[in-house]
Amino acid sequence: AGMKFFLQYVGCVFAFFSAGFLIISTWTDCWMVNADDSLEVSTKCRGLWWECVTNVFDGIQTCDEYDSIYAEHSVKLVLTRAMMITADILSGFGFLFLVLGLDCVKFLPDEPLIKLRICLASGVMLLLAGLPGITGSVWYAVDVYVERSSLLLHNVFLGIQYKFGWSCWLGMAGSFGCFLSGSLLTCCMYLFRETSSGRLHPAYSLRKGYSSAITVVTNAHLPSSHTATSKMYAVDTRV
Repeated sequence: AGMKFFLQYVGCVFAFFSAGFLIISTWTDCWMVNADDSLEVSTKCRGLWWECVTNVFDGIQTCDEYDSIYAEHSVKLVLTRAMMITADILSGFGFLFLVLGLDCVKFLPDEPLIKLRICLASGVMLLLAGLPGITGSVWYAVDVYVERSSLLLHNVFLGIQYKFGWSCWLGMAGSFGCFLSGSLLTCCMYLFRETSSGRLHPAYSLRKGYSSAITVVTNAHLPSSHTATSKMYAVDTRV
């Protein structure tokens, strides 16, 4: 029981931070940051929804939102948006399901098997959330790296060149956290599911066998007439 509680709480902590990291990375503006800090007087960051410029001297930040979602955007931007939003939704629901499945939460307290199934379902959601999250963030980072490397290879200098920033790293960290939390809940909690199901049924059969034995012993010490009278009395009482 102590190990089960420990795994639940560890999975819950990882799920909470992973979902938070994915949501923050999706809605922050530093997926790409300029790599030529020595030549610039401002830091330029690009996100999935807007681009911000921060003056390095006074710290004033100016942000420009991209065009409407219905406008034409690059395939990288559109697919990364879709994958990160999907990861946010799945990780959020996975964390909420896990909270309901914790033994310390008074939700279905008399149904331990159902609570274990809820934990397993949340683990599956977290695993599914990690897949689009890691795909979107790694693909975005690789695309930025390939673009920068191709420009350097051909000695092309456009004044501003980008590398992937902390928002992209945060998306990767959140995705790995989802994988870790989902693995704990699906693999380890499944063992406790087998143990719990084995604990419930033998206890019931033991109580049933014990009550049957008492009935047999009682009937064995009673004469047949007394047994018949007792049955008739029991029938009259129920009626």
